[in-house]
Amino acid sequence: MQAMVIDPGFTGPNKATPSVVTLTGLCKYFGTEVIYEDFNFDFKSGTFTSIFGPNGCGKSTLINMMAGLIPYDRGQILYDGRDVSQANIGYVFQNYREALFPWWKAYENIEYPLKIRGMSASQRRQRVNELIDQFDIKFDLNRYPYEFSGGQQQLISILRALAPNPEIVFLDEPFSALDYEMTLFIREKLQTIFSQNNIAMVLVSHDLEDAVFLAEQILMLSKRPTQVVDVVPFTLPYPRNDRTVLAPEFIEAKRRCLEIFQQEVRK
Repeated sequence: MQAMVIDPGFTGPNKATPSVVTLTGLCKYFGTEVIYEDFNFDFKSGTFTSIFGPNGCGKSTLINMMAGLIPYDRGQILYDGRDVSQANIGYVFQNYREALFPWWKAYENIEYPLKIRGMSASQRRQRVNELIDQFDIKFDLNRYPYEFSGGQQQLISILRALAPNPEIVFLDEPFSALDYEMTLFIREKLQTIFSQNNIAMVLVSHDLEDAVFLAEQILMLSKRPTQVVDVVPFTLPYPRNDRTVLAPEFIEAKRRCLEIFQQEVRK
């Protein structure tokens, strides 16, 4: 395998980096179907990880368990020793149209997680305005979700996920309902978010180019019962652009991921 070129100013994931969430002996069954059996992995703090694997291996199930949205049968999911109920999590859903509250304006949607945490109106306003300034939002947020384009709705969902300053953000197929122009736009915004905030990000994607392009490491999963086959590094510095996909490091990382994927599908 061709060696990755690491920018001197770039700090990639390493064993010394503390874990934001640790999965130990994780088991998940759907009826008689075994999805995960004794699954183990550490997601490192401040690291961007993509999850990729065969259809039906449980990629979305994995992050839904980590986010506390669905139960698991055995094992542990701990956030620096804490239960998920004590963790500060952001989640960007695949279907942004259903994820946003249609009866609330965009601004109210973004401040919702702050409201349920008991923050005052002035504190909520300050935090939302910080996000508006940080991401240079030019469109009027005092409108309802249906009045925005798909890309704008997804960006609103991302801002809502970031509002409570989460320690980790889960992104479940965030590009699947977007056209290519909007995908490029959201890609750029996610890089800005990751570069400017010391948070972990975990992306589930069915598109290998997206999975490699955005991540520092790609967690390659097997067919069920699902295990980690490999963790493929991709350490080119951010921001990444249209030239990134032509870089030897990108081509090699994508080739390695595709090789693993095809091996698993053929089993």
